[in-house]
Amino acid sequence: MLYSVYILRCQDDSYYTGVTNDVKRRVWEHQNGLLKGCYTRGRRPVALVYTASFNNVLDAIEFEKQIKGWSRKKKEALIEGRYDELPGLAKGN
Repeated sequence: MLYSVYILRCQDDSYYTGVTNDVKRRVWEHQNGLLKGCYTRGRRPVALVYTASFNNVLDAIEFEKQIKGWSRKKKEALIEGRYDELPGLAKGN
């Protein structure tokens, strides 16, 4: 089974990062406000802007936690595929 780390851009231009084994279903759940208490519920509509797939759920969870600690600039570099910039972008920049 594949697990995906995904990033959503919310209506308020903030980002939400999560893990799932079905990206299409999970984005639909976010979009329709089905995830009670979720950060995205009051920030709809959302747009899927990034996904990465993993064979191991623990690897996916580790990457999700890593991204959640990143600065906005670093997340945007990842989303835009500017991978060479990632090491130089520290949290808070």
